[in-house]
Amino acid sequence: MLGTILDVVFLAMMILAVAVVEERNLVSAVVKYSLLSLLFILALFELNAPDVALSAIVVGAIVIGVFLFTIKGVTQ
Repeated sequence: MLGTILDVVFLAMMILAVAVVEERNLVSAVVKYSLLSLLFILALFELNAPDVALSAIVVGAIVIGVFLFTIKGVTQ
């Protein structure tokens, strides 16, 4: 069962990664990136690495905040 869940999560991660790269709107790209990060964290929890997942949550939140702050500064 775990293998099937991880296969679906990894497939969704690959699709989202391509969608992030192909997105022309920066805010939409950051939203898709945050969903990709969420799937990555879910995969880490499924692989029994909660300490790495918690670190990924913190780093992901900081990176997404920096991305949005930078987009706001560039567009004004």
